[in-house]
Amino acid sequence: MTTDSLLIDCDGHILEPPDLWESYLDPAYRDRALRLRVDPDDGYEYLEIDTRRANLTRPGTLGTLGGMGKQVDEATQLRQRAMRGEIRPEEVRAIRPGPELTYVKGAAFGTMDMKERVELLNRERMDKAILYPTLGLLWEAELLDPELSAAYCRAYNRWIADFCRDSGGRLVPIAHVSLGDPQEAAREIERAVSDGCKGVFVSPFTISRIPHGDPRHDVVFATAQDCDIPFAIHPTFEPPEWGIHQRYDKFGWAMWYVDLFAGQGVQHAFGTLFQCGVFERFPRLRVVVLESQAGWIGYFLDRADAIFEGTTLSATVRLKEKPSYYFKRQCYISADPEERTIASLTDLVGADKFFWASDYPHPDHPANYLEELQAMVAPMSETTRRGILGENVARAYQLD
Repeated sequence: MTTDSLLIDCDGHILEPPDLWESYLDPAYRDRALRLRVDPDDGYEYLEIDTRRANLTRPGTLGTLGGMGKQVDEATQLRQRAMRGEIRPEEVRAIRPGPELTYVKGAAFGTMDMKERVELLNRERMDKAILYPTLGLLWEAELLDPELSAAYCRAYNRWIADFCRDSGGRLVPIAHVSLGDPQEAAREIERAVSDGCKGVFVSPFTISRIPHGDPRHDVVFATAQDCDIPFAIHPTFEPPEWGIHQRYDKFGWAMWYVDLFAGQGVQHAFGTLFQCGVFERFPRLRVVVLESQAGWIGYFLDRADAIFEGTTLSATVRLKEKPSYYFKRQCYISADPEERTIASLTDLVGADKFFWASDYPHPDHPANYLEELQAMVAPMSETTRRGILGENVARAYQLD
């Protein structure tokens, strides 16, 4: 990694202030704001969504959301105890930090303060970070009201634009929209972009259960294309009954397994864009695939092209060219720094198609991302290396 390389984190996270939605939500909805509450019985914080207690966030989770790498030694000890038979593996999931580790106390440096985040970039010799939410990834799976979902998105988008505004362009805000109401989502994209947001993201599911690529969402794609910003798909919590982890009973304790396949929802959503012909209808739309790793994209495109060119199944696909053509024309994918296959994939898929991301400060990724990034790009040519470190994302998001 050369010292003069542009270095941009394409997917960092902030921890929203607990009162964000009470402060930024449209007044008509503030009695239904997203809030952090404290259970009077056990003392743990919990998330309240539309006046109801969230079901998908376990007690103790909120205090760990900013804990990248902090629980590694503890996890090793628990795993060793389980292997010795001292505790059952399913009991490990029930072990949680005490209620004194609150959401705010567990926040890592630079996750709640703009100046701290810029200082963190300086420490790591990073030029910019593109920012995504944390609490904003939790609520949509438990709020099936399109009107309130849109209001929650608007509140976050106003706040993240303000959070990044005085960073001198070092922190890049990305808008969140829900596809529950495509017309409102399109209006919010226009408003958020005028307020400084440089892209938009959606969850890997839709509360309407309409596939992402369906023409009923065309107003969203058209608006992103006209605003000349990337449209991204980012993992979030998903409604359990719609998720990919429901085929086995009593397997919810297997958190390593769950996280191993956490990106598959994003892959499903991305695949609908090809099936439904989005890239044919919107040839200038830029699409970004986030936090689902990148090594699978080689298999994905090989299989997609083979089915398209060699079987009758392609009759259902609304594309003129094979899928890899549109990927190379319009798509980008984020790699985790620990992925060792990316150097080999760049020649096949395109060296200009890959970004890297830290996921800072989320605890399901290791903290030594810069060391891993250096190892990942070491086998690459200088041009490829510079692209994945920062030039590709700067071009896709049109960053100065």
